[in-house]
Amino acid sequence: MPALRTHSFTESAIRSMSRLAQQHGAINLAQGMPDFPMPQPMKDAACAAIQGDMNQYANSWGAAPLRLALAERYRRLHGMQVDSDLEVTVTCGATEAMTATFMALLDEGDEVIILEPFHENCVPHAALAGARPVFVTLEAPDWKLDVERIRSAITRRTRAILLNTPHNPTGRVFTRAEMEALASLCLERDLLVFTDEPYEHIVFAGHHHPMATMPGMQDRTVTISSLSATFACTGWRIGWAIAPAVFTEAIRKVHDFLTLGAPAPLQAAAATGLAFDADYYNSLAADFRVRRDLLCTSLSDAGFTFSVPEGAFYVLANFAAISELDDREFALWLTQDVGVAAVPGSSFYHKRTSGGSTVRFAYCKSIDALEMAGGRLVNAFQAA
Repeated sequence: MPALRTHSFTESAIRSMSRLAQQHGAINLAQGMPDFPMPQPMKDAACAAIQGDMNQYANSWGAAPLRLALAERYRRLHGMQVDSDLEVTVTCGATEAMTATFMALLDEGDEVIILEPFHENCVPHAALAGARPVFVTLEAPDWKLDVERIRSAITRRTRAILLNTPHNPTGRVFTRAEMEALASLCLERDLLVFTDEPYEHIVFAGHHHPMATMPGMQDRTVTISSLSATFACTGWRIGWAIAPAVFTEAIRKVHDFLTLGAPAPLQAAAATGLAFDADYYNSLAADFRVRRDLLCTSLSDAGFTFSVPEGAFYVLANFAAISELDDREFALWLTQDVGVAAVPGSSFYHKRTSGGSTVRFAYCKSIDALEMAGGRLVNAFQAA
């Protein structure tokens, strides 16, 4: 029999919808996987590293030049003082960084607060660590961070809060006031915060405010991010965890026996990308704003309702006005009959009855793909 820990989660709905899209030749707006090239200088750096025989193990914690580049990046962008030797761990993507963090810092039976809708990886992270997830729901259409609702969910077993901003799947960017209120609660109740920040440079409204920069929070925050969204290289699997030395020591132990280390030549190329100047990040956000507006216009014309994303590259769209199907049936129909793949909204909630009239679309796609997908959606519902 399979281990009991595997019973609390299912196969990834996102990946299964991607496979279905490939099977039916649908435009894949299900998975947050760019279909456009990553920056050429990073590709050149990776090729040079491979040709230069950088093909053996790097330091398990991450190659020194990359850890230094990460420490400098957080100093330059956020004013954080990070020790690259003691506080930075390079991992195989943000997913592994989060798994290692849960396993390193949570004990069997500890509770971790997870805001929903959430990325579907969150529940498996908790299960693999033996922790108990406690869910606090963000309410549509504003998706505001309700600190009093979080307070009411805290018990004597609560150890940490998992926080994702810019938020997947809603596109919400939490304000400084929301972040400060949550930080105050964490200080009051002696809680850790594990942050998931891969979309921090894709912001259209407001600003990204890292939890580790809130007063008193750097010593109790694990900041997790990756290259994937910023540099359109989801397949490189380069992520990291920035944490106080005492936490980093434990995270590195788990990381060492999970994956040993991230790909050495790609770590060299990652350091190249982290040195890009502000123009790159400004252009990144501007380009994604164009993509957002293009898809949102099509979704609105087709009859979907949604909150316009403030960041990241997802839209959680409600289809109740145009279909009586449940979210899974609707996503299957969209993929098979309309030729556009999306993710059932219920996969972002712990109760499958929640999110039942929503689907998530990813707009990290080429303009041509988004125009074609938008045309198919509009035509499908105008015809109906």
